[in-house]
Amino acid sequence: MKSIRMLAVIAFLAVMAVTALAQDKPGVVSAATTKLGPLEGLPACLTLSPQRGDPTKGPAVILIKMTTGCKVPWHWHTANEGLMIVSGKGKLEMKGAAAQAMSPGDYAYLPGKHQHEFTCMAACTFFDVTEGAFDIHYVDKDGNEIPPAQALKASPAKPAATKAPAKSDKK
Repeated sequence: MKSIRMLAVIAFLAVMAVTALAQDKPGVVSAATTKLGPLEGLPACLTLSPQRGDPTKGPAVILIKMTTGCKVPWHWHTANEGLMIVSGKGKLEMKGAAAQAMSPGDYAYLPGKHQHEFTCMAACTFFDVTEGAFDIHYVDKDGNEIPPAQALKASPAKPAATKAPAKSDKK
């Protein structure tokens, strides 16, 4: 069952990566036309879209949106990652450190295998720059690895929006 779930995650990221820029070509990815989607193993209140690279294979830039109150519970990633907040407000907690508020323009570096948790305090948009293939390993309060279903059972169920609302034609 775990391998089927992992295959679904890999398939989704691979499909999403097709829309991302090729590694060797310059260009701009418009936030207005970016298609965001959910990913199994992550909270339903979070959507994402690779902007550059293929996160199933190596380094990538991923655009992430989270609804207010959405939380990615305690976890770690194999690869190092950097978070850059574009809009909203978040709270980052890292093992062994005090919780840090994050606002637009803030950057956080998270070394590989370092346990952390992120909570979106006000509708968050941010970039996650991974230095290797994206994975996620949830942990319990004692730092023991647990299945995603167990980690996510307390996460808000309100799904994140997958595209911006249409502009009004009122004049």
